[in-house]
Amino acid sequence: MPPSAAPTGPWALPRLVVAAPASGHGKTTVATGLLAALRRRGLTVSPHKVGPDYIDPGYHALAAGRPGRNLDPWLVGEELIAPLLRHGASVPTPADVAVVEGVMGLHDGAVGRGGYASTAHVATLVDAPVLLVLDTTAQGRSAAALVLGMRAFDPAVRVGGVILNRVGSPRHETLLRDALAEVGVPVLGAVTRAVEVAAPARHLGLVPVAERAPESLAVVDALAGLVEATVDLDAVLDLARSAPPLTVDGWDPAAAVGGPAGGHRPVVAVAAGAAFTFSYAETAELLTAAGAIVAPFDPLADPALPAGTRAVVIGGGFPEVHVEALSDNTGLRAELAGFAGPVVAECAGLLYLGRSLDGAPMCGRLDHHARMTGRLTLGYRDAVATTDSPVHAAGEQVRGHEFHRTVTDPGHGDRPAWRWDGTAHGFVTGQVHASYLHTHWAGHPRAARRLVEVAAR
Repeated sequence: MPPSAAPTGPWALPRLVVAAPASGHGKTTVATGLLAALRRRGLTVSPHKVGPDYIDPGYHALAAGRPGRNLDPWLVGEELIAPLLRHGASVPTPADVAVVEGVMGLHDGAVGRGGYASTAHVATLVDAPVLLVLDTTAQGRSAAALVLGMRAFDPAVRVGGVILNRVGSPRHETLLRDALAEVGVPVLGAVTRAVEVAAPARHLGLVPVAERAPESLAVVDALAGLVEATVDLDAVLDLARSAPPLTVDGWDPAAAVGGPAGGHRPVVAVAAGAAFTFSYAETAELLTAAGAIVAPFDPLADPALPAGTRAVVIGGGFPEVHVEALSDNTGLRAELAGFAGPVVAECAGLLYLGRSLDGAPMCGRLDHHARMTGRLTLGYRDAVATTDSPVHAAGEQVRGHEFHRTVTDPGHGDRPAWRWDGTAHGFVTGQVHASYLHTHWAGHPRAARRLVEVAAR
C-alpha cells in the first residue's frame, strides 16, 4: 500500500468533526449514518475517530468501506494529527470528504491537562468545522444557550451547525429551530425519538462489528436511511467544504520506520477475529513498511499460527466473551505456549497468554490468572519501559491508554513491562512483552522496526 495516494502540497479536502456537549448525545449514530449516507451518494468517504477507541472505527469502516482511523494527540503527538488525517484520507484512494467523530464532550480532554486531546483540540489541529449533535430531551429554548456556550468557550473552534437529536414532536422541533436561529447557528437536521437506531452495547461499549457482522450491516444500513431522511446532506457537504486546504503532507509509514529492516521478510502473525478486534490500521502499515509480511490469524478458529511465523502480535478485544472457544482451541494454545519468537500482547493478549481467564485454561505462557471484575480501569498513561524487550528499550517513554474490567493475579512479573504512577505493570518474559497498556505505533514507530529486526534474526 502506498503511503499516500494524494499529491503533496495543499489539498482542499472537505472535512468536518461530529461533536457533542457530552457522551450519549448521539455522535456515533450521526457520524456512522453520515458516512454511510454520503457513500450511498457515490462519494468516497474517509472515516476518523478522536481518541483511542477501537469499537466506533469498526462501525465507521463498515459504513465507509475503508479503514476507520484514530486521531489522538496523546498517543501520537499533536504534530502527527493532520498528517495522519491526510494519510487516512489518501489510501487506498483519495477521499471526497472526511468525517471525524469526536470523543466525550467537545472540550473534554485528558484529565488534568485542560483540553489536550479533546475533540476541540483535534478540530483545531485539522482546521475543520464542527457539526454539533445535541440531545434535546427535556430541553427547549435552553438548547440555544448550551450551543452558544459550546461555541464561545474556545473561539478557535468553529461550530458550523447543529443536528437536533431525540426531538419529541414537530412543535418541539420548531421551538428548537427558532431558538438556535436567534444565536445564528444553523440546524442541519432533526432526528425524532421515534426513529432512533441503536447498536447493542455491553460492558466496554458497543458490541464490535466483527462479532455481529450481519446485524452490524443492518444497523449501518438503517443509520444511512435515518440520516438521509432527517439531515440536509447538501448543507453538511457545504459545511465540510468550508474547511481550508490541508497544507501538511500525509504521514508516511516507510519514512516513520526508516524503510525495511533487512533483506529477509519475516512473517508477523497478528491476532484477529471476533475475540481480538482492537488494532490500529497503522500497526500493519508500519510492520509492512519495516519489511514484515503481516499474516492475520483467528485464535478462535485457526488450529495453528500462519506458516513461517517469526513473531506474534496479539492486541486487544473481548476474550472474556469468547473464553470457552479460546480455551477449546488447544492446538493453538500449545503452539503459543512454546513459540520461540517475539510475542507482543496488549490487554486481551495479556489475558490470553496467561494460565487462566475466569477459570478457563488459556495459553499458560505467562504466570498469572485473570478474571472479570465490576470495576472499569480507564485512562491515559505516561509509561516508562522498565525492561528491554522485542519492542521497547528499557527507559523508553511511551504514552498509552488502559480500558478493561479485568485484573490479573499477579499484576506484574519479576521483570515488569512498564512503570507509571510509581507502580510496576505487565510482564517481560524471554521474548514476550505483555501488559494492559494499549499503544499507537504511529507515535512510537521504533516498536514496529525493533520487532521486525528481532523476528528477522
